Amino acid sequence: MDPGPFRRALVFADRIIAPLVIFGFAYVGTMILLAPRFPGWFQWTALVSATVATIASLVWERGRWNIGLVTSPGRATGDAVLGLAFAVVLIGIADLLILLTTKMRHGFEMRFPVAETFAVFLPAVVHEELLFRGYTFQKLWRWRPWLAIIGVSVVFAALHAANASVTPVGLLNVFLGGVVLSLAYAVYQRLWFPIGLHLGWNMMSGPFLGYEVSGYPPAESILTVGGGGHPLLTGGAFGIEGSLWMTVVEMASIAVLLRWRWNSTFTIQH
Repeated sequence: MDPGPFRRALVFADRIIAPLVIFGFAYVGTMILLAPRFPGWFQWTALVSATVATIASLVWERGRWNIGLVTSPGRATGDAVLGLAFAVVLIGIADLLILLTTKMRHGFEMRFPVAETFAVFLPAVVHEELLFRGYTFQKLWRWRPWLAIIGVSVVFAALHAANASVTPVGLLNVFLGGVVLSLAYAVYQRLWFPIGLHLGWNMMSGPFLGYEVSGYPPAESILTVGGGGHPLLTGGAFGIEGSLWMTVVEMASIAVLLRWRWNSTFTIQH
C-alpha cells in the first residue's frame, strides 16, 4: 500500500481536524456550562467560551501560535482606530445613500447606551472575532486562504439566519461582512484591525445612527430613523445590513481591502 496518501491523511488530521475539534468541544462545552448559570449575560459567556477554546487550542499548539492579539500597544491601538475609521466611512456612505434614495430620515434622541455597549456590543464583537477570525479561521487560512474566507463567512451568515426580521439580502450582506472582516485580518495578519472594524460597524449602525444591528434594536441611540421607503433600500426591520446599498458598499470595501492587502508587505503563509 502506498504510504503517501495515508501519511498525508494523518498529517491533515493532526494539523487541521484535531485542532478544530478541540476548539469546538472547548467552546461548546464552556457554553453549556456557563450559559444556564448566567442567562442574562449571553455575550459575556460566549466571549469566555471563545477565550477558553482559544487557550485550549494554543495549548495544543504548545504556545507556538500567535492569533494576532499580542503586539505592541501602539500597533494594536493604531489597527483598532484604523478599523473604527474604516467602519465609520462604510456605514456613513451606506446611510447617506439610503437617505438620498428613500424618505428615510434621522431624528435626534441624543442618548448613548453605555451599559448596553459593555454588556452586549463590545463582548459580542470580541467573541465573534475570536470565533470567526481567530484560531480556527487562521488554521484554515494557512491551509487554503480562500476556502477559509468563504467557508467561515458562510458559517458567520448561517448563525445570523435566526435573527429577528432577517431577509435574504440581510443574510447576503452578513456573508459579505464576513468576507470584509476576513480580509481585514489578512491585511496585517492581526486581529485588532477587524476588531476595530467590527466594533465601529455595529456601534455606528445602532447606537449612533439608530438602525437595528442585524435585527437587534439598540436600547438607546444618538440618532433615530424614521420615514419610509422600500425595505430593499432602507433595510427594513433588519437594519442597514438589510439594504441593497449596503451590498454595494460591502462589494466596494472588498475591492479596497483586496487592493490594500495586495500592496501590503504581508505574504500568505501556505
